[in-house]
Amino acid sequence: MALNMSTTPSPNCPLCPRLAAFREQNRRQYPQFFNAPVPSFGGLDARLLVVGLAPGLKGANASGRPFTGDYAGIILYNALLKYGFAKGDYQARADDGLTLVNCRITNAVRCVPPENKPEPSEIKQCNGFLKSEMGMMQSVKVVLSLGLISHNAVLKACGLKAGYAKFTHGSVHSLSNNIKLLNSYHCSRYNINTGRLTPDMFDRIMEKAKTFL
Repeated sequence: MALNMSTTPSPNCPLCPRLAAFREQNRRQYPQFFNAPVPSFGGLDARLLVVGLAPGLKGANASGRPFTGDYAGIILYNALLKYGFAKGDYQARADDGLTLVNCRITNAVRCVPPENKPEPSEIKQCNGFLKSEMGMMQSVKVVLSLGLISHNAVLKACGLKAGYAKFTHGSVHSLSNNIKLLNSYHCSRYNINTGRLTPDMFDRIMEKAKTFL
């Protein structure tokens, strides 16, 4: 994988005009929020990479840490703690002292999109950061994609077409360099409330990730 970009956009990244305009709007409306592309959490030497969709307006966009401050973070971090991929106490703040163990968390799109819906051009524009990040993770063995957009972004970052592997919850695909791609429904409040994903189902995904490591 070519390392042609940084792993993190600049605070005032201009690559996606719609997202940049939304960022400026949020800086005026919520001056106490982080309001910038959210950097990844965890070391580049991790063997597990978790890839979400995008920061939530009052979650990661507010806290400055992936999955921190919204409902999805409760599900994700509780599971990471349970299966030894994190230590400490998750208190929904970037300064809560929680640390990741052999795990890194990022998003397919680094800036919060309006209505939590990035456009295809924005997903494509941001993919270079994921590609660069994965290229730097020499020890990664498992990539856990949370949702279809994340799944397709990982494939693109690896130079693979979307048709290479179909997204289905619990499925496992082989990527380049003997890396496994593990699929899960996103741990969003909507998916949990509708029963599409349950905490027990997500636990089984984490168990599967751990067996591969």
